[in-house]
Amino acid sequence: MREALVAAAFRLFVERGYEQTTVDDIVALAGVGRRSFFRYFPSKEDVVFPDHEGCLAAMTAFLRDSGPAHEPVERVCDAARLVLRMYAENPAFSVQRYRLTRKVPGLRAYELSVVWRYERALAEYLRGRFAGLRDGTLRADVIAAAVVAAHNNGLRAWLRSDGRGDATAEVDHALAHVQTVFGPDAPAGGTSTGTLAGTSATPVPEGAGDDDVVVVVSRRGAPLWRVVREIETTLNGGPERGIPAD
Repeated sequence: MREALVAAAFRLFVERGYEQTTVDDIVALAGVGRRSFFRYFPSKEDVVFPDHEGCLAAMTAFLRDSGPAHEPVERVCDAARLVLRMYAENPAFSVQRYRLTRKVPGLRAYELSVVWRYERALAEYLRGRFAGLRDGTLRADVIAAAVVAAHNNGLRAWLRSDGRGDATAEVDHALAHVQTVFGPDAPAGGTSTGTLAGTSATPVPEGAGDDDVVVVVSRRGAPLWRVVREIETTLNGGPERGIPAD
C-alpha cells in the first residue's frame, strides 16, 4: 500500500505538477481512501520522502551500537553512507525526486529539515565521543556539518548525472576530505582558509551550482558582522549582491 501510494503520487506529480496534485487525487489513483493515505504519510510532503524516517532510524541505531574502538570521524562517515545506500538502491526514483525538489521551493525547505535531523544525529554521537575535551561540542558540531556537506556534495553530483555515475565513488571522494581534515591523522590544530580572525569559510569555485553547499566555521565569540562579512566575501557578493548587511 505504501509503495502504491508513492507510485501514484509521483505519477501525478509528473503529469500535473506537485502543486496541482491533491491527496484526494493520489488516493483516487491508488484506489484507496484518505484514511489509508494518512495512516502512512502525515502530509503530501512526506510522500515525497517515504524512506527517510527508516533511514534516520537505521543511522541512529548504527551510531548507538558504536564502541570505543570505533574511530569517531570514520564512524560518522560510515553512518552517512547509509543514506547514500538508500538513494543508490533506487536510482530512478532518487533522480526523479531530485528533479522535483529542485522545482518546488516548499519541498526544498522540507528536505533541509530532513538533512538537519541527520546532522543532529551525527553531532549527538560525536558530542558523546568528545565529551570532556576542550571545544568538544564545537568540534562535534563542525564535523557533523562537514560530513553532511561532503555527503550531499557527492550525492548531488551523482544525481545531476541522472544516476549514471558511481554514487559510492563520488561520496567516498567527498568524505575523504573530511577524514583528512578531522581524522586521527589530521595536522594538529587544523587549518584555516579564512581571512578574518575567528572565522573561516571554504571558497566557492567559479560556476558552482545553486545547490552547492558553503560551510562557514566561526568561533562562538566572533562578532556577527564578521560572520556575515565572511559569508558575503565567500559568495563573491557583498551587501549589494549577497546577504543583506542588516
